[in-house]
Amino acid sequence: LGRPKDKVQIMDQLDRSVEFNESILQRRWRKFKTLKRGYYSLIILTCLYGISFFLPFLINNRALVVKYHGQYYFPVLTGYIPGNEFGQNVPGETRYRKLKSEFNDQNELNSWVWMPPYPYSPYEDITFEGNKMYEPPSGTHWLGTDNTGRDVFARLCYAFNISISFALLLTVINYVIGVLIGGTMGYFGGLFDLLFQRLIEIWSSLPMLFVIIILSSILKPSFILLVSIYTLVNWISMTYLMRAEFYREKARAYVAAALSMGQSEFKVMFKHILPNALVPIITYFPFSVVAGITALVGLDYLGFGLAPPTPSWGQMLDVGLQNIRKWWMVFAPVSAQFLTLLCIVFIGEGVREAFDPKVYSRLR
Repeated sequence: LGRPKDKVQIMDQLDRSVEFNESILQRRWRKFKTLKRGYYSLIILTCLYGISFFLPFLINNRALVVKYHGQYYFPVLTGYIPGNEFGQNVPGETRYRKLKSEFNDQNELNSWVWMPPYPYSPYEDITFEGNKMYEPPSGTHWLGTDNTGRDVFARLCYAFNISISFALLLTVINYVIGVLIGGTMGYFGGLFDLLFQRLIEIWSSLPMLFVIIILSSILKPSFILLVSIYTLVNWISMTYLMRAEFYREKARAYVAAALSMGQSEFKVMFKHILPNALVPIITYFPFSVVAGITALVGLDYLGFGLAPPTPSWGQMLDVGLQNIRKWWMVFAPVSAQFLTLLCIVFIGEGVREAFDPKVYSRLR
């Protein structure tokens, strides 16, 4: 290290030494962490998405635990329990909020109900006690109710999980198909590449919206069906990116060295070339998630998305715009979608900055 004159020189030299010993991915991750809005957006979205899988324990009209005459029940896990099981004179499933009030009024010491923190379901409507149509936000219903008396806050939270899951699954499937086909086209080239390009050009002319409308009129729309339909053409953009990356990388010296050592073409493609072609995949991933969320919201708004009463931001927005005076029905889904997409865009900007080849190239 020589003989630095002060502590600043020592720290600068240590930082340069650490940076020299880091891999490119480690340096990119360290760069991404310095971009605060992207880094914090990633933390926030990851935490919220993880929590959303536990929504049945947090936002639900089914009790977590019921103790009735010394016996314990777990409705949130077991599901449907008829009302007569607890001596409740109601048709169908037990109304646990009402059951809790009955136990409290009767001062039952050996019977009690433990409800989730927010004791409303995204599926219960005006047939449940106390629910009213278009009830404004209050301490009971934090974001009010919709045109059927369903709780807006509960539907908003469940729709968040559905939207993110749809976009992530769609993006991963499209990337897998795009990497396989695009990598093969770029690696082998020639007639194989030419034929696939013509097939992709024909396939990409498929009118996507009309296909969805036709299939929605024949089949009942579902989560898997919509993912499958969108996968038909969404993989094409990644295919072209990976084709270009493989065309460039296959001319490198390390590819010739791997082939000369007897490596199979499959290993050369996916063990040697693919790790060096990850920049487009990682950089465009957040923006593909944004496109997936927007696509689902648009379909639900047009009425060709998930079947009711599945919680959906697009369906909530459609109901709100039909009666614009109920401001909370428009404010809630628009705000949730805006904040979610804003965080994802911040993540995308941070990733793009961290993976900028002008900042961290292999020649440095």
